[in-house]
Amino acid sequence: MAVSSLTAGFAIAVQPISAKTITTDSKGLIAGAVQIPVKDGTIPAYRVQPTKGENFPVILVIQEIFGVHAYIQDVCRRLAKLGYLAIAPELFYRQGDVSKLTDIAQIRPIVNKVPDAQVFADLDATLDWAAKSAKGDLQKIGITGFCWGGRMTWLYADHNPRVKAGVAWYGRLVGDSTALTPKHPVDIAQVLRVPVLGLYGGQDTGIPLDTVEQMRDRLKGCSNNSEIVVYPDAPHAFHADYRPSYRQKEAEDGWKRLQVWFKKNGVI
Repeated sequence: MAVSSLTAGFAIAVQPISAKTITTDSKGLIAGAVQIPVKDGTIPAYRVQPTKGENFPVILVIQEIFGVHAYIQDVCRRLAKLGYLAIAPELFYRQGDVSKLTDIAQIRPIVNKVPDAQVFADLDATLDWAAKSAKGDLQKIGITGFCWGGRMTWLYADHNPRVKAGVAWYGRLVGDSTALTPKHPVDIAQVLRVPVLGLYGGQDTGIPLDTVEQMRDRLKGCSNNSEIVVYPDAPHAFHADYRPSYRQKEAEDGWKRLQVWFKKNGVI
């Protein structure tokens, strides 16, 4: 099973949608689905960039387990409003279309089949496309991701030292080493060369605070200047404005920190 294009709305598994959902318009932007050439064909992606200009700094936006649905697409538009070329490739493309599944129990088996190496290769290809087809400046690369994408943000920053900075939103930090997921963020913390800002919730039942502190300890004394911020009262997915987990105060603070982090580290 594979998707032929991106979903236009929200993933079915996250219904009903919260009344607090943020919707960003496309005024002044080029926004929509594109196809990214990869070694075994193409994968769909959502791309947004300002209508005018060139040499745009590039932000890779990495999806949650729900795929590149309306929320991730809106995050791309928010970044493009700040002057970035934002691209979210559909990284589960070969394994299946999670947007049409009705619950997380159906989604996890698909996500668990996605090899880290495949994700790295697809993100590499996305950056190549950004430079060749969308006026992207690969001297200014940033990456941000949510939940599943938060973990990948840490790992891709290690994979590709051309990345200037990353912002990982509540990404899992520890795990078993498998053929598909040989390393996790704690395993690469001390060799990481790219500064990553980790944003975590103190009430996250899926990412225990002791694992966050373990990552923080691994980062101490490292030259990458990464940082971790914990919002004591926030649950998992506190930035996801379309879900009950959304916490406006923490989400807005994290978004401000993201902007400062990218500017501080040359992604602008």
